[in-house]
Amino acid sequence: MIRAGLFAILVGLVGAAVLHIVIILALPSFTGLDAYTRLATYDAPNRFIIFGDKPDEMGFSNGDPYLRTAACVFDVGERPMHLMAAGSVPFWSFAVYDSSSNEVFSMNDRSAAGGDLDAIIASPQQLAAIRKTNPDVISESVLIEMPRPEGYVVLRALSPSPSFEEPAKEFLMEASCEVYEG
Repeated sequence: MIRAGLFAILVGLVGAAVLHIVIILALPSFTGLDAYTRLATYDAPNRFIIFGDKPDEMGFSNGDPYLRTAACVFDVGERPMHLMAAGSVPFWSFAVYDSSSNEVFSMNDRSAAGGDLDAIIASPQQLAAIRKTNPDVISESVLIEMPRPEGYVVLRALSPSPSFEEPAKEFLMEASCEVYEG
């Protein structure tokens, strides 16, 4: 009898803990405070928004004193997106997220051909069409398949000292997040 009571209490506590964790993790999507929703309020689709050192009105900032950060909201429902960036920064990285903030893809300059960012984000059908009509694109660009049409890209450039500040800002300002025309 005591064993059954202790088991019931233990199951209740574990169930309550799991329920609380699920609620906490799901809360941003219910409140509209998730990253995608906040980035979409900038009303700047298909272009990078560069963040400052201090949090802006949506709460975005560089977050790290040695990294400069930019983000681009996109929708591949109609057309694929083409990301490009080049410059002389000691390190850069980018990550692609879907509209639920699930990371779809990430890479950095160490794994990029020639050290420049050249990626195409598309739906599975769009990627199949690109491969069929332009087979050379596989050797030129990184192809990223999106499970959902909407998402965002976060691009970061390393600025380890004041002398790298200007190249990092130029790298982000010249980065493009445009509709693929290939």
